Amino acid sequence: MKGFKGFDKDLKCRDMQYEVGKEYKFGDKLEMCNSGFHFCQKITDVHEYYNLKQSRICEIEAIGEIITDKNKSVTNHIKIIRELSKLEILELVNNGKDNTGLFNSGSRNSGNWNSGDLNSGSRNSGDRNSGDLNSGNFCSCDNSAGLFMSKRISYEAFNKSLSEQEYNKITNSNGYSICKRFQLVRYRVRTKTGKFGDYRYLPYKKSWKIFWNNLTFTERNLVRKMPHIDKAVFEEITGVKL
Repeated sequence: MKGFKGFDKDLKCRDMQYEVGKEYKFGDKLEMCNSGFHFCQKITDVHEYYNLKQSRICEIEAIGEIITDKNKSVTNHIKIIRELSKLEILELVNNGKDNTGLFNSGSRNSGNWNSGDLNSGSRNSGDRNSGDLNSGNFCSCDNSAGLFMSKRISYEAFNKSLSEQEYNKITNSNGYSICKRFQLVRYRVRTKTGKFGDYRYLPYKKSWKIFWNNLTFTERNLVRKMPHIDKAVFEEITGVKL
């Protein structure tokens, strides 16, 4: 089975030194997240454990026994086939062509997290936008679902259509300001020798639960009191039950 494995700048993983072209065998019992040689079958899944922009990524072949759990696999016999260049990583991660950002499924994006085409902004799902967070096309403003828009007219939140004034009440609320502090939880895994390895990131909803648990009672209530909040929609997105 072919796959991809992340390493630190020295081509090490869990303090073990690897070399391109060599094979490595593990004699003990395989155990996910504990023993064996871990890898991902898709390069996009590697990003959950290694930053694709900063880490060294190799194409590997799992030759021996393989155990797979969700987006990660482990084997007792691995061959390091070759190291991928940064350009190859970008081309493999982006499903479209000529993207300079990461995780684009469209084409010729210069921003990040675009699923549309020809965007110069960031986080667009529409096409040919110069603004940010647009699901429409040819928009120079932000957060628009329309066509050829220089200013936003339609406003939505919690699966509802709102007036601009109602929308602004949400964005200006203390609860929304608290939500904007949310970030994916970054952590470091200890190696077998007890040292810390590379940084990894928890999944979105797990990170939200940790973020929520660290809020004070007052902060949680401010989130609950956001104007027009829909508890079911909030839980569907974040995994947090209000």
